[in-house]
Amino acid sequence: MSRQSEQVLEEQLIKQLQSQGYTYVTLKDEVSLIGNLKNQLEKHNKVKFTAPEFERVLNLLNKGSAFEKAKTLRQKQHIQLDNGDDLYFEFINTEHWCQNQFQVTNQVTMEGKYKNRYDVTLLINGLPLVQIELKRRGLELKEAFNQVNRYHKHSFGSGAALFQYVQIFVISNGVNTKYYANNSKQSFKQTFYWTDKENNRLTNILNGFTSDFLDPCHISKMICKYIVLNETFKILMVLRPYQFYSVEALIDRVINTKKNGYIWHTTGSGKTLTSFKSAQILMNLPEVKKVVFVVDRKDLDYQTSREFDSFSKGCVDATENTRGLVEQFSDNTKLIVTTIQKLNTAISKAKFSKKMDLLKDERMVFIFDECHRSQFGETHNRIKSYFSNIQLFGFTGTPIFADNAVKNELGKRTTKELFGECLHKYVITDAIKDENVLKFSVEYVGKYKAKEGSKTALDIKVEDINTKELIEDFGRLEKITDYIIANHSKKTHNREFTGMFCVSSVEVLIKYYELFRKKKLNGEHNLTVATIFSYAANEDDKDANGSISEELSVVEEDPRALYGLNKHTREKLDEYISHYNETFGTKFSTRDTQSFYNYYNDISKKVREKKVDILLVVNMFLTGFDSPKLNTLYIDKNLQYHGLIQAYSRTNRILNELKSQGNIVVFRNLKQATDEAITLFSNKNAIDVIIMEPIENYQEKFNEAVAKLKDLVPTVDSVNDLRSEEEEFEFVKAFRELMRYKNTLSSFVDFTWEVLDINEQEFEDYKSKYLDVHEKVKSNIQPDKVSILEDVDFELELIHRDEINVAYILQLLSALKDSKPEDQEKKKKEIVDLLSGETSLRSKRELIEKFINENLPHISDTQNLEDEFDKFWTEEQIKAFDKLVKEEKLSPEKTQNLIENYLFSEREPLRDDVLDLIEGDKPTVLQRKSVGARILKRVMDFVDTFVERVIS
Repeated sequence: MSRQSEQVLEEQLIKQLQSQGYTYVTLKDEVSLIGNLKNQLEKHNKVKFTAPEFERVLNLLNKGSAFEKAKTLRQKQHIQLDNGDDLYFEFINTEHWCQNQFQVTNQVTMEGKYKNRYDVTLLINGLPLVQIELKRRGLELKEAFNQVNRYHKHSFGSGAALFQYVQIFVISNGVNTKYYANNSKQSFKQTFYWTDKENNRLTNILNGFTSDFLDPCHISKMICKYIVLNETFKILMVLRPYQFYSVEALIDRVINTKKNGYIWHTTGSGKTLTSFKSAQILMNLPEVKKVVFVVDRKDLDYQTSREFDSFSKGCVDATENTRGLVEQFSDNTKLIVTTIQKLNTAISKAKFSKKMDLLKDERMVFIFDECHRSQFGETHNRIKSYFSNIQLFGFTGTPIFADNAVKNELGKRTTKELFGECLHKYVITDAIKDENVLKFSVEYVGKYKAKEGSKTALDIKVEDINTKELIEDFGRLEKITDYIIANHSKKTHNREFTGMFCVSSVEVLIKYYELFRKKKLNGEHNLTVATIFSYAANEDDKDANGSISEELSVVEEDPRALYGLNKHTREKLDEYISHYNETFGTKFSTRDTQSFYNYYNDISKKVREKKVDILLVVNMFLTGFDSPKLNTLYIDKNLQYHGLIQAYSRTNRILNELKSQGNIVVFRNLKQATDEAITLFSNKNAIDVIIMEPIENYQEKFNEAVAKLKDLVPTVDSVNDLRSEEEEFEFVKAFRELMRYKNTLSSFVDFTWEVLDINEQEFEDYKSKYLDVHEKVKSNIQPDKVSILEDVDFELELIHRDEINVAYILQLLSALKDSKPEDQEKKKKEIVDLLSGETSLRSKRELIEKFINENLPHISDTQNLEDEFDKFWTEEQIKAFDKLVKEEKLSPEKTQNLIENYLFSEREPLRDDVLDLIEGDKPTVLQRKSVGARILKRVMDFVDTFVERVIS
């Protein structure tokens, strides 16, 4: 049986969509698209537009970036009619989402930089809001994703830019189908499968996906209710299926019952987005007076408020103290974010009772974030007894069951006892299967040998001896410190990612910090190590029971409650904060609670920005902290059950192809505890799914991939003999597979090239050829010709090692400058080789080499490197810009404005806009195409070199 062609798949899809209520309409170009839009908007709003009036509508539609257009889509609109009257209308009915006009069309042709035809388009009220791109069966789904990215660059922004209104993309090869929001900055990792309520995938576009996900009412509901506009990053986000089902279940619970409930979604799967969308919808229900989002520490109060505010700016007025919280309960604030400590104070202290008592009988919804931490003491009972008309909902990645319940003053209590029924489950095995979180690579490190002459000559493993004397022995701590220093770069892909090190107590943390500090001053490493701990007493390590003690669970009104240990401990932290201040030019201390929390917030920011290599902690940051760029956790601490899973899960946030797993390096015997925790929070057969395979398995797979590669290209030089794009296509796919295994292998401490069937130099040579093919595709695109290599994914992130920024470049240059004369040529060659091998550095290579050759020899103090490099880069940017406008005879002001508009709107300039930059004689009609293409390429090259991923 022959493979199903893309055309047949397209025809069958359109037929099914018509059977579901879509009206088919033939729209072959932008003119017919705009004509249809006018008719549909008139029908939806029950009006008739004259030509000038509709031109005003198009002017409204044409403004801003894709993010701004998403706002425009949802807002009520106003124009002035020809007779002077005001007309208020809408582009989409967001309240009654089924009451819109649904159409389907196909093969719409748009001409921007190149002419493109889009496969299947779903129109709502005439606007293209869902774009479906198809590939024939057997082709990689990622090819469709790459094709959409090409449309972003080449044609979505052309003409009236109506295709920038697309809210959801669907990509399918028939048997596999995924969806994602219109966000041109995201990677393939941010595409999702649709599922049913039980997390069973609906992947076949003709059998399940279309009837469920593309149902007119459902897709309209997804657009109207379940797209989130992230104000911080100016991007669209769409809920994943498990997020959708949980929000729907929670809303149904509030509308139709008075019962409580909880959501079990594994750590790292996006509970903040889910809880925000739940709170946003619930606070708009007329029957709900307030939604109170409760966290259990002030650091999470700040973090959650900030994240909520990023989703919808101004939606949260976070409370600074209990008095402010009471005021929010009394005023018109609909959504409150607060800590459980402030809430407890508000309902317990007599001075607040006059205002709070007025709210006892009001209908309110309380949502508890990470409810496994905050809800197992007297406070839960106090909240329930104080308010008579509330519903309580909990979100947790690690529920409390009978097996992991910790006994307190109220006995052992489970999540179900406190919140009732679990409304939706999405466990860690589901998330790994869906590639929404990563697997863990767990390595157990630590072995002790008896001294000669001792009673036993046997090796003594760490699991056999767990005494405080041995565990905290200075010699052991130093060996672990040396191990981390030696292997951190390997674990974090040359510090492309960051790490965290959790230890058993503040006393042990101080010893480790002093070791790292001493070794740095001795020149043994250049890692940036920072630390934070609070003054609450730490639980004894031997009593680890699954809970990670809440070091900041204090009453905010009494800062003194923080300072529970001896003076020496506080002085040590202030000393370490002073080191942090020296490094980053800050002025934090422990003099008061606010300064301490400001330090917390700043250190969390620095970790996310990769400015801290290793964060040394006891308990803080092991729950609730989310940084996709953190990939390694070192552990010298006993953990169990939910505490263990929470800590491990700091490392497994999805980011890009380079981040293939979360690395866990354990210096204790946590093997049994790990297995028990995974079993408890997933299923009995889950361990092999969640934990990475042994290194030997990946070595075998790597060698199999080498064999496949050499079947195609036996030598590096034979890549030059590939005669067609199809052969180059196969080479790209074969080497890409090899890179994936290399990426996984390189994070293992035991990784060595000696057991592999290709040496490092040969691998690097093949990589250069791989990049050459990519460069050829970028530079040799011809108008009206689509290369099959444009659609293959080169996965350049697997090659990319470090973000291009001042810290990284200066680190290389400083090492070169400070090296011995006899080593300088070698180090210089290493930098030049790096510039050649890193795709993201290639456009900047010539300039960086120029700085090395002409400027670096004249810099006497490496402390001035940053200023000198910045000055050099600015001067080169000005020279390059002046050269561009002079040689092409362009208006400097217009050229600058065009670049700024491009960066804002994400729309590549049109040919007419580019030609308008020319001062003086304009090109002839015959010259316009070639001249416009040449100038546009030069402008885009300038942007790529000096603006995109700029060194700053």
